[in-house]
Amino acid sequence: MSLDTSSAPVRQAAETWESLFRVQVGVMRRLQKDPAFKELTMREYDVLFNLTRCPTGWSRLNELNEHLLISQPSLSRMVERMEAKGLVQRRPAENDQRGVELALTDAGRELQRRLGRAHVQGIYELLSPALSNEELVQLQSLTDKVLASLAASAE
Repeated sequence: MSLDTSSAPVRQAAETWESLFRVQVGVMRRLQKDPAFKELTMREYDVLFNLTRCPTGWSRLNELNEHLLISQPSLSRMVERMEAKGLVQRRPAENDQRGVELALTDAGRELQRRLGRAHVQGIYELLSPALSNEELVQLQSLTDKVLASLAASAE
């Protein structure tokens, strides 16, 4: 079954994706200029942030990698640097000694909280002039809907 890429719905999907992608690139470039990210890169912050979301406090390296746009080898090198800075700790996975689990150290948790406050404020300052609170809620609803569809199609 071939898809007619000249049809209006297909073209609209492509234009919507392009717009979403360009917005993300623009917002990320602006956020990376935030002075808060002089001591830690946005990617390193993303690792700390994702570790705060782990119910047990620990995450397998490969599970963490599912939430990041970075290759597994690059993540492993980044984690080594972050461990040397005292931000994360590693241990062998409890159920699989070949695997590695990560958790924040107290210093990593404190840095994530401090940068997180600045990061959230920066996001607000970028988005609030463009979108009302109601529009932000609507945008979140739409993006959550796309994420749910992706998760469902992966199962």
